[in-house]
Amino acid sequence: FALSMLITILCVIYSWNHFPEPHNPKAFLALVLLLEVGMNGTFVAQDLILFFIFFEVVLLPMFFMIGVWGGPNREYASIKFFLFTLFGSALMLLSFLAIFFKSGAHTFDIVELHGAGNALAGTTQMLIFGGMFVGFAIKVPMFPFHTWLPDAHVQAPTAGSVILAGVLLKLGGYGFIRFAIPLFPEGAQAFAPIMVALSVIAIIYGAIVAIVQTDLKKLIAYSSVSHMGFVTLGIFSFNQQGVDGAILQMLNHGLITSGLFLLVGIGYERTHDREIAKMGGWASRTPVYAALFGFFLFASVGLPGLSGFVGEFLVLLGAFLANPVVAGAATLVMVLAAVYLLWMYQRIFMGPLSPFLKGLGTHLTDITAIEIATLAPLAAMIVAFGILPSLLTNAVAASVAQFLMFASGGAIR
Repeated sequence: FALSMLITILCVIYSWNHFPEPHNPKAFLALVLLLEVGMNGTFVAQDLILFFIFFEVVLLPMFFMIGVWGGPNREYASIKFFLFTLFGSALMLLSFLAIFFKSGAHTFDIVELHGAGNALAGTTQMLIFGGMFVGFAIKVPMFPFHTWLPDAHVQAPTAGSVILAGVLLKLGGYGFIRFAIPLFPEGAQAFAPIMVALSVIAIIYGAIVAIVQTDLKKLIAYSSVSHMGFVTLGIFSFNQQGVDGAILQMLNHGLITSGLFLLVGIGYERTHDREIAKMGGWASRTPVYAALFGFFLFASVGLPGLSGFVGEFLVLLGAFLANPVVAGAATLVMVLAAVYLLWMYQRIFMGPLSPFLKGLGTHLTDITAIEIATLAPLAAMIVAFGILPSLLTNAVAASVAQFLMFASGGAIR
């Protein structure tokens, strides 16, 4: 909830001098605020139908934000985003209706429904959990439901990419923790091996595909697929370390990836290009921009002392306690993340200034005060949670204990 408010405010600040074309600030900011309504409503809803309504409210503003203010292939990306999300939402709604009629509780109130799922047969639990799984997995997005994400990120305006990465992807992880697993622990346990396998595939696949990307924004988009795989891996490890790590990772991904997308947008405003091969030596002209980009990049790699390290470490620890083989496979990605991120940074910022950047002349200016003000809160929180992760883990300790109580008996097998 707090993250969604922070990201929205920072997007408004960033848009101060960076409104995308067509230049219609009122309509654009109205969509941003409508997104904020949907996101906050989703996080505070205590009723399944109310949750579903706010979950869908988020869909339309992002659809128009991509479709109107997006890149050259915006129509394709926006329709693909809409259809994927709508398909998942339809199955999720069917699951909510099945809960209402099959549980015997005849209510959508989440507090009253806790424990109602245990009265259902195992097959019924699995079917209802399966519908919720598709809806939340598409939003995360988990492999193989991830294909809408790179297109949406690449075509979306910078503010849209920041909100998408910073908050909207977290709705899927939140849905698993808040609704799917506590309501249907038996179904969650049955799905756990599948969830873990898909999480590990997403972690490795996202990193490998990111290595070969030539578009800077698409590279970061595929890194999101990899990093969000750690979230679902931690959740379905069903232990305190894994769930703490998953919650931290959701926050960390929101802070770090939002910063990276803001930095990509800042660079695009100056170059109107995101092709990595055209860059080179950028740091010699914009040292402050290069330093900030390096800071967020090292946070994404998982440098100790920054928040990205803590979340991934706890997820891997939780996965190791449940299944060392799974943890070993996921740990290999730490190396792959360093490969694609550091190699990208070397090609863009190191060495002599490329002919393309030379041709920009005085247009290639360093970062401005407003842009620094947009990034500073994110950087401060990355350092704070990297040094004192207990700021978050202590705050969610009671909720994690309750979650584990509802999900008792779940384990990676």
